[in-house]
Amino acid sequence: MSVFSLFLMAMCWFPMAAQNSAERGDVNSDGAVSIQDVSVLISYLLNGDETTVNRSAADVNMDGAVTIKDVTELISYLLNGEMTPPYEPEYMTVTVGSGTSAVTFRMLLVQGGTFMMGAREGDPYVRPWESPVHQVTLSDYYIAEFEVTQALWRAVMGTSSYNNPSWFCSTNGYENNYQRPAENMIYSQVTSFITKLNQKTGMTFRLPTEAEWEFAARGGNWSKGYLYIGGDDVYEVAWQSDNSDDTTYPVGTKAPNELGLYDMGGNVEEWCSDWYGLYNEGAQVNPTGVSSSSTSSRVMRGGSWDQSYRMCRPTSRHDANVAFKSAHSGMRLAMSK
Repeated sequence: MSVFSLFLMAMCWFPMAAQNSAERGDVNSDGAVSIQDVSVLISYLLNGDETTVNRSAADVNMDGAVTIKDVTELISYLLNGEMTPPYEPEYMTVTVGSGTSAVTFRMLLVQGGTFMMGAREGDPYVRPWESPVHQVTLSDYYIAEFEVTQALWRAVMGTSSYNNPSWFCSTNGYENNYQRPAENMIYSQVTSFITKLNQKTGMTFRLPTEAEWEFAARGGNWSKGYLYIGGDDVYEVAWQSDNSDDTTYPVGTKAPNELGLYDMGGNVEEWCSDWYGLYNEGAQVNPTGVSSSSTSSRVMRGGSWDQSYRMCRPTSRHDANVAFKSAHSGMRLAMSK
């Protein structure tokens, strides 16, 4: 059913104003949320006359923009009396070490849901191995706000150069800024890091599954359907080959995605826990990928400082041998709820 059909239905069902003391949805600022606000909002979207609307109130779904989605949300409210609550990120803070050497990071709660994983309609850069599109349902889980930084890696693994494989570090002439992402590690170093982190914290961190990674990158249940992770302008959300000047950057220096996650589309690409394989078109619940890989390859996601902007899409994926290491590959932590 179209938005305009719902609009006509609402006009028939709600001839009187629905009183609401909150500003949200009171598009024409008359003190009530009613069908008149729907009419004003649609008129604004058609003609762009900002003198007719209270833009703050018109952002009904509170996603930072006034779009047709706000019309749908407002009509839904008039029909059922409830508005979708605004997204409020929920974090778990973790500290490794103590005193001046302590390193703190945050894990963000991703509310589970069902989505269509894989190539998206209208994506001009889609590749064959991003298909077939298939339904995936995920439970709640946590994922790290940022990639693992060099500071966190050092806090867990120690400070010797052997235990710290990052290329973009002070020993190679780069700024002594340990907020750059850790990189250049093979898969066994990743698992060793997680094992030691769990021992130090008493927690059960892991790598995200490929499905968890993509759901979070898309924005979870709050996805706006962007082409790139966090927006349609890749320069605003990702360090990639066109803007990186051939280096990594401290984490969180580009805009986050809808959930408040940073650098999922660039800086360094990220290991996932799944063995690499082609997708299965059947519906799946909490999938963990194929049971093994004939090429001993795991899934890599996210694009990096020396890769094309096309790799910064939420569906982009490729394989990486477990013995592979590069200054463009890093990691992000996950945890089951």
